Amino acid sequence: MPEEEQAAGVRLTNLDQPLLEGSDVTKRDLVDYLEAMADRLLPVLRGRALSVVRVLRGQAPFMQKNLPTYAPASVPTLEVPTQDGRRTVHYPVCDSRETLLWLANQRAVEYHPTLFRGLAFDEPTHLVVDVDPPDVPDAFDRAVAGALLVRRALDDAGLAAVTKTSGAKGVHVVVPLAPGQAASDAAAATRALAARAERLDPELATTAFVVEERGGKVFLDATRAGGATLAAAYTPRARPGAPVSFPIAWESLEGASPAAYTIRTVPGLLAGADPWAELMPPPQVLPQDLLAEGHTIPVARVAAMHAGKRRARARRAAESAAED
Repeated sequence: MPEEEQAAGVRLTNLDQPLLEGSDVTKRDLVDYLEAMADRLLPVLRGRALSVVRVLRGQAPFMQKNLPTYAPASVPTLEVPTQDGRRTVHYPVCDSRETLLWLANQRAVEYHPTLFRGLAFDEPTHLVVDVDPPDVPDAFDRAVAGALLVRRALDDAGLAAVTKTSGAKGVHVVVPLAPGQAASDAAAATRALAARAERLDPELATTAFVVEERGGKVFLDATRAGGATLAAAYTPRARPGAPVSFPIAWESLEGASPAAYTIRTVPGLLAGADPWAELMPPPQVLPQDLLAEGHTIPVARVAAMHAGKRRARARRAAESAAED
């Protein structure tokens, strides 16, 4: 087969080269997958600043936020200042099949959009609890058990969510939000949901941000808020076999196998369906009691940073006392 082709006006090169180290997946497989899934993936990406994970030959996968200067003028961008205000990140926006295939030709394997559209930083469209199991043989089964705790907490709060595999060993629980709710409130609600789920089974799940403090439990990550991104539904992941982050109905989550969802299998499994859109509940308003509880819970990264500083001070004090 030719090593150079065209699709949607995009020049595609080196299609038969291996895509991932130690895998028989090729760049052609990636392009074919994204072409087949464009009608489902583009609505998830449209209008959002996009970070991608690229896999260049002979290099480790890396996340790229800035659109390369050699990108065609047809690729739209969002200019977002960094928190310190010292520079501006020129994020690509993937609104078209042309842009999607251009990114694929750049060996962009993973697609991570923001949780808000455009520059509406303070109006998130979704709330996410990222269920991250420990690295054990039954990791996904534990992630499912953790996700079901989150669902119980959601049910108690009168909220509904959709779930998908992360494309690795975890599960993403996603709640669509009605317009007009602040990012700080979405973040607070996420913390409260994670804390409530943890209380349902503290032997299984934890909200401890520091890995060493998790004790081998499932981590209910409530930090996917504000400027955070999330691996998109249907995105491939830069892992052996090129697995896909795949939507699964709650009733089918137990017994599911993330390895079954890859760039080679997913288009055939869907048979024209779009479970991400079909399973998504209507946008919801966060209840006041959830917000009130969440605003009393410290932001995990900030709390971990302060705890680290306290440990460092205690260590220095102990070392100083030992010298005396």
